[in-house]
Amino acid sequence: MKQELKRRLISLVEQDLIDIETALHGNLTPNLPLVKEIAGHLLFSGGKRIRPLLMILSARLCGYRGNDTIGFSTIFEYLHAATLLHDDVVDEADLRRGKPAAHTQWSRPKVVLTGDFLLARSLSLAAKTGLPDIIAVMANITEEMSQGEIEQMEQKGNARLTEAQYMTVIQRKTAVLLQGACKSGGILARAGNKKEAALDAFGYHLGVAFQMADDLLDYTAKAETLGKNPGADIREGKLTLPLIKALENAPERDRTWMLNVIADPDFDEKDFNTLQKQLHQYKGIEYTEQKAAHHIDLAKQSLGVFTPCQAMDTMMLIADYAIARNV
Repeated sequence: MKQELKRRLISLVEQDLIDIETALHGNLTPNLPLVKEIAGHLLFSGGKRIRPLLMILSARLCGYRGNDTIGFSTIFEYLHAATLLHDDVVDEADLRRGKPAAHTQWSRPKVVLTGDFLLARSLSLAAKTGLPDIIAVMANITEEMSQGEIEQMEQKGNARLTEAQYMTVIQRKTAVLLQGACKSGGILARAGNKKEAALDAFGYHLGVAFQMADDLLDYTAKAETLGKNPGADIREGKLTLPLIKALENAPERDRTWMLNVIADPDFDEKDFNTLQKQLHQYKGIEYTEQKAAHHIDLAKQSLGVFTPCQAMDTMMLIADYAIARNV
């Protein structure tokens, strides 16, 4: 299923992906070669380009026929890359997309400042649209994502983290960027409030499901698939929905055992394997899969205000693929 979905998606967006890649290279023009080298280490390490694709597809869905969507779509990939550079420094992550994290190759101050450059580049491109509403979207994204990262840091190791608190974090850290990409496509097309709101809702529900699928992969995927070591979230003290729900359902003895694993970032492979089994046993995996699927259904429903077209079909496939990655 996953491979078939991927094949169908690539057939529909292959040229867009080529054009996005060209634009990412073309718009990355710092004065210092070192900045380009550090930025390129992450930018061109195999990202899915879902965020720029969503802006392009959303504009087309609203009937936009301009030829500048490709260039403007890089706004969201630069911003995404900036947050990843910063996050890896904050989290002290060793790997990103299967490669050594940038801060393991260059000094942390240089990596953080490169992230700042990418953020500034995305804002410069947003200003070139000449649309204040897109600049406002970008400002909201940066405010929300920075607060989401702080909130996640504050909650590290909190074994009492609730599902509601988890949802707040992933809305701020993941969903808001997909929301902004989709809504900005509508703004560029001057689609009006109703359609912009529908695109915003699509991006929100897709973003929530996308993050839930990522959180599942941290417990179900192999390192070569995940691009980082499995169990990285729990080693960093991050409780995600599969674990939150399993802790809620587990009897006291197993709950205490899981809490002890959470408290020890140096747990071994045997403990991690046991934890994986308990996440299945106490329905943490199943519950998260169901919640992700529910948000994908809501994302699709939000597009009901639009006339069916190829752009809508492609966005529906992206929604399906977002959770099929965990299959």
